[in-house]
Amino acid sequence: MEERDYVFSTGFNSLDDVLQGLRPGDNVVWQTRDMERYQTYVEAFSARGARHGGKLVYFRFAEHPPLIPDDVPADRHRFDPEEGFETFANNILRVIEENGEGACYIFDCLSNLAVDWTSDRMLGNFFMLACPLLYRLNTLAYFVLLRNDHGPLAVDAIHNTAQVVLELYRGVKNDYILPIKVEGRHSKTLYMLHRREEDEFIPEVRSAAVSRILSKVPQPWLDFTIDRPGIWTNTFIKAYRTLERLQSLPGPPPVEAEQLKDKLIKMIITRDEALFQLSRQYFGLDDLIAVAKRMVCTGLVGGKSVGMLLARAILAKHDPRWVNLLETHDSFYIGADVFYTYLIQNDCWWGWRSLKQTTAVTPEVMTLAGQLNDKLLGGVFPEDIMERFKAILAYYGQFPLIVRSSSLLEDGYGNAFSGKYESHFCVNQGDPRRRLEDFVMAIKKVYASTVSEQALSYRAHKKLMGMEEQMALLVQRVSGELRSNYYFPQIAGVAYSFNPFVWNKRIDPAQGVLRLVYGLGTRAVDRHDNDYTRIVAINEPFLRPESSEVEAWKHTQKVMDVLDLNRNEQVSMKFQQVASEVEDSSLELFASRDEALLDRARAMGLKNPFPWALTFDRFLRESGFIRDMGEILRVLERAYGRPVDVEFTTNFIAPDCYRINIVQCRPFHFTGSLVAPAAPRDVPPEDLLLRSRGPIIGQSLFDNVDRIIHVKPEKYGLLPVSDRYSIARLIGELSAAAPCLKTMLVGPGRWGSSMPSLGVPVSFSEIRNVSVLCEINAMHDNLTPETSLGTHFFNDLVEMDIVYMALKPGKDGAVLNPAVWSHCRNLLPELAPSATAWQDTVTVFDTRSLKPGHRGFLYANTLKQEAMVFLDKDTTATA
Repeated sequence: MEERDYVFSTGFNSLDDVLQGLRPGDNVVWQTRDMERYQTYVEAFSARGARHGGKLVYFRFAEHPPLIPDDVPADRHRFDPEEGFETFANNILRVIEENGEGACYIFDCLSNLAVDWTSDRMLGNFFMLACPLLYRLNTLAYFVLLRNDHGPLAVDAIHNTAQVVLELYRGVKNDYILPIKVEGRHSKTLYMLHRREEDEFIPEVRSAAVSRILSKVPQPWLDFTIDRPGIWTNTFIKAYRTLERLQSLPGPPPVEAEQLKDKLIKMIITRDEALFQLSRQYFGLDDLIAVAKRMVCTGLVGGKSVGMLLARAILAKHDPRWVNLLETHDSFYIGADVFYTYLIQNDCWWGWRSLKQTTAVTPEVMTLAGQLNDKLLGGVFPEDIMERFKAILAYYGQFPLIVRSSSLLEDGYGNAFSGKYESHFCVNQGDPRRRLEDFVMAIKKVYASTVSEQALSYRAHKKLMGMEEQMALLVQRVSGELRSNYYFPQIAGVAYSFNPFVWNKRIDPAQGVLRLVYGLGTRAVDRHDNDYTRIVAINEPFLRPESSEVEAWKHTQKVMDVLDLNRNEQVSMKFQQVASEVEDSSLELFASRDEALLDRARAMGLKNPFPWALTFDRFLRESGFIRDMGEILRVLERAYGRPVDVEFTTNFIAPDCYRINIVQCRPFHFTGSLVAPAAPRDVPPEDLLLRSRGPIIGQSLFDNVDRIIHVKPEKYGLLPVSDRYSIARLIGELSAAAPCLKTMLVGPGRWGSSMPSLGVPVSFSEIRNVSVLCEINAMHDNLTPETSLGTHFFNDLVEMDIVYMALKPGKDGAVLNPAVWSHCRNLLPELAPSATAWQDTVTVFDTRSLKPGHRGFLYANTLKQEAMVFLDKDTTATA
């Protein structure tokens, strides 16, 4: 056999001539139904294909027999696709990068990947990653795909990316090869069917012959009932037909039906073992098919979607009455595979890959994250996905909707990701083009939030940076009602089946706690500096954390979030303004009148004073809401096997009839205990650093305090705004520098405030390493900022086991005694030499330096709502 002067060869001179040679960088994709026959072409290629002396590499990952014999010299690598797309892809890419330029590659049948990942799109994604890298390195690679097993999401991606695509048919006497794509080459017979006779490939130029041959080959587009279905659709068609049979058969479902259900759960719900067991207990085939029908693309629906769906399924199975009491949802799910598709097609994959190989959030990491953020916000979606987005908007019309993060790791056992990823409202007003633009931008913003400093810091802190983290999306109709120009629910909030905020002995922590707001639930779940929520202990709903009625009224909600249809955006408005502009016949259920205020206003001659305050007293007293929410929490906690955290809305459809909408449910990550330790006895005044009478959030404990960082209220309150931000960054630097020490922050107003006039504007990621957070109700003589009553960082505090306390010096027995540490050396200059200008404002000291042989200790009793930090003998000190 005479060899041609081609760098690479198929192993057949005649086929080389047909294709005008295989060129460096060619990715050759074979499509066939006959793997045994295809093997002969692989063997010919492996025997002579690398005649330039390049290394031959074989990637083994399928169940079919090996494509090349064991005696053929080759580097063989075996990888398991079931370990997940990211792990598998990175293993392949690593080997390719290590081998460099000029190697030859043989891949097992790609169709096996679609089976393992149950996704044609992810098969296409893999090819779009590997092929360009192989092309850049001037390699030659052979791939094979089972013809008609895949839909356009895989086939189109592969055809568009590969350089050479060949169809292989096996006739009675001959093989036939039909070139589908041969990039950069052309001849008048190139794209004809070629008949193989011995080792010669002859163009079949007779139409009769061609039609006779191809008419016997199944063509999926001729089946009008299935439009090129692919692995994903075929699986759900099988599930649908199985469900039809089950509905006509008495008794429990057969084993094969349960196996199919398990497969569907792993396809769209979860791969987490704990959630998998919960899902198979409460989801039926009908539930899973219903989810799939409302999905955009393939992949998992993510943690937030799973939590919402599971909560509803658990309640419905527990008691049919919940089917009527719960508001019907009509959500859509944008599958997690869309995220990887978006990364790859917008040149974000390699940056994402580099980001996930880091372990700490450094300035260099944030520079890379910023670049990724820009790309994510400026990218484009494939046309097929854009068509699905248009269909969603056509379904919802101009009804407001919300695009919510629903990542794979989010809302599962162990990782709440509370507030770390974004969600965005679409008020959904304007012409179709504008509404589509807003919707797509909301999706991009959620995707971009995966590389925010807050999200990265959380993942780094939880050691999750290297784990597979795809972002699915949950698209929901916003629960509520249109009133005047404003759209909002009447009640929204967060419920916890376990109450870590116990301020009275009458409260049973096992009964749970609520945070209620009027309007959108953003004011219950997000941090707001200028307002309060109503905190409700479920077994004692009328107990208040505030010490008096005046304090209780002072700490009522003053601002509410609504969707303004005129402005086409979410806005925050004073409750008084909304109440005066809209008609809500149920308003008196949520707000109480202050008759004393009215009397004072009349005596002063004021006209039309606003006497209402959002206490929710009548709502709690007269409706069955507390009873219903208590039962919801108990049922869900029993099912999950641990406390749960639920987001909800409630709307009255009649004066005595409401509907509860469960929009999110996840395990509640409270790891502490409310069992109170014994109180210290007879602490001398000179050893008492501070004492609080509440509020206190977190576990009751008795533990040591190694270091205290104190921001002096009287100094901080006189600083200009820019300097206050500098103080916040300094605090972040100090707390990050000693993660192993048990550190306490003591400072004025609200830690984490976005308004420096109300506190120190640190981000939670900057103080996540501290053990105790103390807010002082003092700034300077002319300003006394309110503390946050613990709601400001509620979820973060609980999840990170941080004890929170508020301090009002001189009131209710509260004590702040800086004289105890006034004589000690300030460590700030040596810990942060560039920040010596702030040593009059910020004091840093180790408690062991305050008194020989002593150290600091924290006593916190959540039940009694008392805490103190004091000096005592250091029993760990060596003689």
